[in-house]
Amino acid sequence: MGLTSSVISLLIGTPLGILLGSCESRGRSALVVMNRTLMGLPPVVCGLICYMLFSGVGPLRHLRLLYTVRGMVIAQVILITPLIIGNIEAYVSSIASAIRETAVGMGLNPLRIILLIINESQYQILSAYLFGLGRAFAEVGAISMVGGAIAYKTNVMTTAIMNYSNMGNFSLALALGIILLMISLVLNVFATLIFRQLNSHGTK
Repeated sequence: MGLTSSVISLLIGTPLGILLGSCESRGRSALVVMNRTLMGLPPVVCGLICYMLFSGVGPLRHLRLLYTVRGMVIAQVILITPLIIGNIEAYVSSIASAIRETAVGMGLNPLRIILLIINESQYQILSAYLFGLGRAFAEVGAISMVGGAIAYKTNVMTTAIMNYSNMGNFSLALALGIILLMISLVLNVFATLIFRQLNSHGTK
């Protein structure tokens, strides 16, 4: 579930972050402030909003997303996407002006300029994804409210760790925590190796 929500958030957040970081419109500052506000959205508030939307009296009740994995993914996407947008926007805003000046001097069109910015932001995009993935793995509040922590259906490692801790079974909770940390380590090492491989091909 964490992999799914982080990939969806990356696909949504990357173009938005690049556009927000590279644009020079008057409304940019307001959009940046709005996104940074969403970056601090408490998980329980996100879970409450999703619960109200998906519940039997909510406007999205007909989709039957409450207590489902799909509903949990949506809640995580809402939480993670602003983080990815903010990470990419902060980096792109620091390099966009220089790239734009160079590209205009070379006679590149706006599409080529955007592609050039994306190429220069590869490492930051990867870092933003790993940050979002880690946030997805660590999330408890929103997915507990939306998913209900139903055994063999919507109960994930983080909610299981919380439940076992509440029951006093700290050894099992710690074991699950170590497993979760090892999964995150393996994914980070794998992503780093892929990026190094891409860099080695790019420098040849």
